[in-house]
Amino acid sequence: MDFLNVEEIELPAAFDAHVHLRDSEMAQLVTPTVRMGGVNQVYVMPNLVPPITTVEQCLAYRARLEAIEPNVEFLMSLYLHESITPEVIREAKKAGIVGVKSYPAGVTTNSSSGVINYETFYPIFAEMEKQDMVLNLHGEVPSNPSHAYSDSTKDSQAITILNAEPAFLPTLKSLHATFPKLRIILEHCSTALALNTVLSLGPTVSGTLTAHHLSLTIDDWAGDPYCFCKPVAKTPEDRDALLAAIVSPSNNGKLFLGTDSAPHAREKKRGEDKVAAGVFTQPYAVAYVLDALEAGVERRVVRAQDVTRERLEGFFGVWGRSFYKVQDKKGERIVLRRKQGKVADILRKEGLAPEVVPFRRGEETWSVSWK
Repeated sequence: MDFLNVEEIELPAAFDAHVHLRDSEMAQLVTPTVRMGGVNQVYVMPNLVPPITTVEQCLAYRARLEAIEPNVEFLMSLYLHESITPEVIREAKKAGIVGVKSYPAGVTTNSSSGVINYETFYPIFAEMEKQDMVLNLHGEVPSNPSHAYSDSTKDSQAITILNAEPAFLPTLKSLHATFPKLRIILEHCSTALALNTVLSLGPTVSGTLTAHHLSLTIDDWAGDPYCFCKPVAKTPEDRDALLAAIVSPSNNGKLFLGTDSAPHAREKKRGEDKVAAGVFTQPYAVAYVLDALEAGVERRVVRAQDVTRERLEGFFGVWGRSFYKVQDKKGERIVLRRKQGKVADILRKEGLAPEVVPFRRGEETWSVSWK
């Protein structure tokens, strides 16, 4: 199809392989926005405070989310932590928990309980491989010297937020080589090097792309806290590589949508000493990607004829569901209309304290309706 001339697109409901829905009042505010974005299945991150490290906690969390929004399927994960044992992994598999999320210690929001040394968890990864569970990797090496990250594949280079992802890639390769049958996802790829690494590895390794990394570069988040996330957006060349990967045949279904939508109360993004890392994209997830592809066509880094229905359906749902081995049981569909939507200036709800500012607040975008 000619993407530039399409005014309306009908697609299957999307699968978002990486969401932060928080808990309590924040969850009540943001969880209903999943369907607003054109999504009916999500993979939920476990980095609450305290983190979700037991099967009981995980199932109770899912029940709270289902009570808020019963029309979304929530795939759940545990937080990789020293208290996790092979027995916990077996229990989690029986309970329908899909995977385990790894955060290097201190690298992003609510990650202070994260990993110091991956080799310590080899017995856990071995059991996950046996149980056919997914290992989700926040693929960065911490730059904070107070967190003594240790890994046999890491060299002595100085780490900043700009090279933290490339510095992690040897760890990804090492894990895949050690556990070749373990399904591994490199979350929120932000560099061309990360894409190439994922594509170079076997079929059990995939990567997710966020909606915001398809639009942002360093200059955007350097001047706007609502564009600041971890991993940070990188160069224009990296951004364009992410965009091109969506529609490139070389993708081969290994790269799919995982928005990493991360809500923070607006006072956490402005007004405090430190800016919270996270970009909130949930209510406009599919629309943001279409906007980014259109911008890529205009910059001539994406060819309009390559933005096909097959590639869109693959990126938004088919490839992610295939990797996670899940189906859209309802077979729902959405209709998107160009320039018929507008991003809210702020998300708020009467009776709830949190207020969240969405990505690209106030801007025009595609509308989403359900068939």
